Amino acid sequence: MTQQQPKRQAPLAVGDRVLDFTLPSSTGQPVSLADELRRGPVVLAWYLFDFGRI
Repeated sequence: MTQQQPKRQAPLAVGDRVLDFTLPSSTGQPVSLADELRRGPVVLAWYLFDFGRI
């Protein structure tokens, strides 16, 4: 069982640190945040219902 992080009261700001994670790319290959950060700055964006049905 993993320990949950407390809920944030404010949105993330530029320069805030986040936990590393790995997700599949659009081709199914694993992509980790740490690997991308080694290549340069990273912008994270989430789009609610962007690719799904409402």
